[in-house]
Amino acid sequence: MFEVRELREIAEFEQVDALFEAIWRFGPAAPPVTVELMRALTHAGGYAAGAFDGERLVGASVGFLASGAALHSHVTGTVAPGAGHALKLHQRRWAGEHGLERVTWTYDPLVRRNAHFNLAKLGARPIAYLPDFYGVMADAINRGDESDRLLTEWPVAESAPPDAPPDGDRTGAVVALADEGGRPVTGSADADTVLVAVPADIERLRGADPGAAKSWRHAVRDVLGGLMAEGRAVTGFRGRTYYVVERA
Repeated sequence: MFEVRELREIAEFEQVDALFEAIWRFGPAAPPVTVELMRALTHAGGYAAGAFDGERLVGASVGFLASGAALHSHVTGTVAPGAGHALKLHQRRWAGEHGLERVTWTYDPLVRRNAHFNLAKLGARPIAYLPDFYGVMADAINRGDESDRLLTEWPVAESAPPDAPPDGDRTGAVVALADEGGRPVTGSADADTVLVAVPADIERLRGADPGAAKSWRHAVRDVLGGLMAEGRAVTGFRGRTYYVVERA
């Protein structure tokens, strides 16, 4: 069980900075948030929270108020299983207590574990595909890839997080993008429900086979991004492999 609490002191922000560096290994590259910016954000009413296992910081999240009565979670990093879930629940409670209607964040659509966590576990929903959103990123995890992101929304009106949708088969679903031997293969999208695969481990693939990683990036951008641009909705993540996309 983690204790999640808001952070307000410089010493706490320095712990967050060290945690994020240990996760992403920015080196000389600029981190997504600095100690000074965390101080300014929280002073101006923004959000910074840490998940603690005893006295040890094992996760942290920093966000800011956004248009449309939202808390935008800018960056979250954890080093302990379950800490991310605890932080997300804290974000949602905090947003509700501050009169906000939703929590939003972006994530890499190619990272399977994040897609499963966001869609199947939390019940959040992607609302926009953002190609190369951050431009070139030089940290150890994202280096060498384009920074496509899914903008994701999680309502806070309910008294408890909504139940995630069922993760089973959809009758009549067709595979619009498949994983065949580690490579993306496009298929038909002519159905009310289509499935879009993502690679098993894009972070490993970036180092082991950059060409395959690039193929996946562009295939998911074209297929998933294209379907969303047509007005179709991403409604789940099936079998820890496929985005489920349905006609509105």
